[in-house]
Amino acid sequence: MSTSSEALMNLSQADRLLGSAVSALSDPDVPAGHAAYAALLIEHLAQQLSRAQLRAAEAVRRTGAHKLDTDSLQAIADGGLEPTPQDVEAAAGRTTVARTHFKKALDLLAGWLNVPVSTARDRLAAADSLIAQVTDAGEPAGPALPVLAAAFDDPDTDPRLVISAARKIRAADKDLGTGPEAEQTRAELQELSLELIRSQPATARKHISALVAQAVGERRPPEALLSQIGVYPLGIRNGLERFLVKLLPSQGETMHAIFRAVDNPKTMAGNRDALAEQAAALTDDDSAPGWDDESTMPDWAKAGSAADDSADDDPTGDHSAGDHFTDGTGDETPDDDCPSGFDADICPEDDDNECGNRREADREPGTDAEAPSGTPPGAVGGTARTAANDAAVPGPFEDLRPELRHLLGLMAVLQANGPGALAADGHAVITPQIGVLLDYDKMLETGRDFAVSTSGIPIPAGQARAMVCNAGLYPVVLNGKSRILDLGRTQRLFSKSQARAIRAAYRGCAYPGCSMPAHRCELDHLDKWELGGRTDIETSDLYCEIHHIARHCGLFHAVKVKGSRPMVLLPRELDPEQRLQFNTYFFSPSEALRLAEWARQATVLWRAGRLDASIADP
Repeated sequence: MSTSSEALMNLSQADRLLGSAVSALSDPDVPAGHAAYAALLIEHLAQQLSRAQLRAAEAVRRTGAHKLDTDSLQAIADGGLEPTPQDVEAAAGRTTVARTHFKKALDLLAGWLNVPVSTARDRLAAADSLIAQVTDAGEPAGPALPVLAAAFDDPDTDPRLVISAARKIRAADKDLGTGPEAEQTRAELQELSLELIRSQPATARKHISALVAQAVGERRPPEALLSQIGVYPLGIRNGLERFLVKLLPSQGETMHAIFRAVDNPKTMAGNRDALAEQAAALTDDDSAPGWDDESTMPDWAKAGSAADDSADDDPTGDHSAGDHFTDGTGDETPDDDCPSGFDADICPEDDDNECGNRREADREPGTDAEAPSGTPPGAVGGTARTAANDAAVPGPFEDLRPELRHLLGLMAVLQANGPGALAADGHAVITPQIGVLLDYDKMLETGRDFAVSTSGIPIPAGQARAMVCNAGLYPVVLNGKSRILDLGRTQRLFSKSQARAIRAAYRGCAYPGCSMPAHRCELDHLDKWELGGRTDIETSDLYCEIHHIARHCGLFHAVKVKGSRPMVLLPRELDPEQRLQFNTYFFSPSEALRLAEWARQATVLWRAGRLDASIADP
């Protein structure tokens, strides 16, 4: 029996074994530990299958399997999923130069195996990147991304992350261009992506996306960026006015600052009435502000007025919402998904015209498909409310969807004199604070890539210099280990400036992989205050409520390291290697790589007893 025949028999047996093993999990008496163990093994099998799918797609293309004749395909069908050795030998098949069912490998994968066309295309593209290419002349060539290709079969590296990184880098081919400089950029992207995959697998996808976007942005001259920023009206669709906003990173931080401010519980608690007025302005109910009392209302605004009665005189009874959004011609804005004049990042082209199907699956946020049937507008998920509330203000401000809160906060800033813009005492409801973090060491070493916003957005050097000239900006200077070097002043207790600096520097919860942002986190004393510990920046950390309680319950440890921000040590059952770790979720790719390298070095020093560090008491 040939090697390939034996491999097919093994695959058939593996299929039966997997089916039998998975069916055993339906046993109601399966132990919890076995269920968790099965999940671990199945996840590892998923990694193996992701490799196998690419290998199979590349083999189909390389061998010209789409040119198999009818008898060969029939022999495979006869063998089925449980072939005998004779069936396997008979399925070796033969190719022909005559017309066959399939024109190319993509057609065989989609038309014979029923793999979706987009998925089949992705697999072949990934095979080009990680296994082997085929030239225009039909000759085999090496993989397009050799650094990632070398790691693709590494059993200690998740191939799904490698495939994802390859897809993102290849998608930027047009922007990166050609030539030696472009190839050098691709090589650097591969090396940095691989480092992120191995050191920060939980956040690798996020960081690699930012890494590629940053590389593309750096290759674009400022004139090209300035030529595309702006607010682009997309017209009315489904009763909603749509805009596309393109900003420089430094401008984008202003938006993030507004959103952080409006999401802050203190903002909600201290300005509840003003924010409620802002939300009420969305509706036309009686609770909306605008008239002191009924005596000040004009006739058309009073309940039971002739204006209301006249609405019933329409014999058609048609009062659709669309009537209020026409432009006078009787035609609404065309329902065009790809308006002319906009680039492909709004509506990517698809050769097989599957754009509609993809949009149905990836519906834009805020559409009706997101909420279950019967969910009132503005409610979070399926939160139920009475019919009376449905027609009025959509619930307490903190219960609104984050997207709606952000819109209201933005409108409060834009409408300086509008409803909800000022609180009762005259101060602004939303007071965004814009922060930029400066890596002092890197600023001296390279003079580039040293600034990042408090939202984790890399700020180019020129924009950073312009930002620090603004009076409304607060800079925080850090060293390469994210330790705060210069805050301007130090106080005994956690002052507002201390808290602001800690939240700006740490960005979010310190627990690895947690995505809770800083404004939703709590400051934690690593030296117990009741035992004489100081309330000091160097011995403080930031945790969400869940992980704050978990640390004090001893479920994991915070590690104080001299000259560095604190690190986290997970229990052995979660981290058998017992590494010192940072949460890099909110950091830029370059920051994440630098912190991961420092954590690796610190772990080596700690194990050797040469690190000035101590585990904080729970």
